[in-house]
This record gives sequence, structure tokens and C-alpha cells, in this order.
Amino acid sequence: MPVHVPTPPPALADLLSENLAVVFCGINPGLRAAATGHHFDGANNRFWRVLHLAGFTPMQIRPADDRDLLAYGCGLTTAVGRPTARADQLSRQELLDSAMALRQKIQRYRPAHIAFLGKAAYAAISGQRQVLWGRQAEPFGGAQAWVLPNPSGLNRLFSVDDLVGAYRALVAATSPTPPPMPTPAPGTLTGRPCGS
Repeated sequence: MPVHVPTPPPALADLLSENLAVVFCGINPGLRAAATGHHFDGANNRFWRVLHLAGFTPMQIRPADDRDLLAYGCGLTTAVGRPTARADQLSRQELLDSAMALRQKIQRYRPAHIAFLGKAAYAAISGQRQVLWGRQAEPFGGAQAWVLPNPSGLNRLFSVDDLVGAYRALVAATSPTPPPMPTPAPGTLTGRPCGS
């Protein structure tokens, strides 16, 4: 008779509730985040700073207060539950194996948007070879999929300003009303003339 080995609980619990505006999907927990039980709890991780500067939160949330993010319509999950010092220590197979469970989780909680934090993880999970930054053509689990740069301090390809700019595009997509249009100066044409 086969021995049933229970699946261990994830090293870092998801922060999810139904119908959120956005769920941010990190690749996997870092060692410190797994040890403290708080998302993006690395000394050099820029996630919380970028989230605030991009406009998701009115102040910078501390990792120890990560649950507060739910009050702003945002949640957190990871693609793979296994903690590592660096995301590149995961195998492609681990990402592939996580795809179905992640898709089911997103279908269950029904966020409007899911933001994958890194191209490589999204490419493996979605099966797409070419991935561009930003809004994706195909939804994931019923949510509009986005791919944003990973805010890890190890990711030096993107400055804080670059990260903020990328995340602001998602803020704009989640806003219930578009920002007001500037009032044109008198006598200034706006838009395209009729018939063109």
C-alpha cells in the first residue's frame, strides 16, 4: 500500500481575498521572506517602495504589515512555494508544475488583474516564448495578465524610477475613472478633425 506523504504548507502564505483589483505574483519566496512569513522582506527588495511610489498605496507599507495591502485592493501570491536565495535557483520544471495550481487559484479568487513579477516565470507558466513587458494579450485564470519587472534588489537592470513607471501603467489600468483630460487653450484643436 502506498504511503501518503502530505504536502507541506507553503513557506509563505498567500494574501488573497475575492475580487481584488490586482494580485501580484512573485516568482517564489526569498529566504528571509520565508523565515519571517512576510512577502518581499529582503533588505534590498524594492517592492514596497515601488508600490507606494507608483500609487497603489498612500504610504510605504512595511513587510511586517504586508496584510494591510488587502485594504488597498491588492493581494500577493508566489508562482512557486519553495524558498530560495535567488529566483534563478528554481528549475523551469518547478515553474511548469506550478502553472495549473496558480491558474486555479486565480480562477477561485477572481482578481481583475494578475501581475507577474518577472518575464521568465511568466514565460514558463504561460508557455509563451516571446513575452513583452506590460499588459498581455491573453488572460490568465480569467484575470487580465500583466508582466512587470521583478523588484528584487538583485535585479539591477531596472532602477526604482524604471520600476515605478512600469507599475504605474497597471495603476492606470486599475483606476475606476481615467485621469482628467487637460483643458485645451482657447482656439486650440484637440483630437482628430471629423472625417479623418
